[in-house]
Amino acid sequence: MRPSKARTWSRKGRTPIVKVTGKGSGRVSLAGLVCTRPGDSRARLIYRMIVHHGRKKGKKGLREGDLARLLDAAHQQLGGPIVLVWDNATAHTDHAMRELIATRSWLTAFRLPAYAPDLNPAEGVWAHLKKSLANLAPHTTDQLAAAARTRLKRMQYRPGLINGFIAETGLILQPP
Repeated sequence: MRPSKARTWSRKGRTPIVKVTGKGSGRVSLAGLVCTRPGDSRARLIYRMIVHHGRKKGKKGLREGDLARLLDAAHQQLGGPIVLVWDNATAHTDHAMRELIATRSWLTAFRLPAYAPDLNPAEGVWAHLKKSLANLAPHTTDQLAAAARTRLKRMQYRPGLINGFIAETGLILQPP
């Protein structure tokens, strides 16, 4: 995640200055699912996070195994078969991920059109998260991860907000 910019307030004639160190080359990687169950009005947000501290041999992002564990956790929490609708990110379309999907009988996957962020409710989650992190100047990657985790946890306890992300897409979730 790159730092967001937002407006701020200060005394007239005094520009606010935030000092940020250039140390470190860490990264925070997030994956999330916006979920609903038939007959249940409460939407859910299930996410996973990996923090990369810039070490050469460390994992730099979420891989197929991490996404598979996320899907398994969603299956366990929701307690039933899953119809997965996701974008065309490289990690979602490669051979290893197709094999992982094929081995799970409870999972049916569909893809969104090539570039359609307006149809993806997870994009609303990430936009809301980035807006809430605007003007945050963490000194370490761990501080950024802690702030993101706190805000995502708050979103999990606001099903109305998550329902809003789904409604924003204009998609109808009821079977015909």
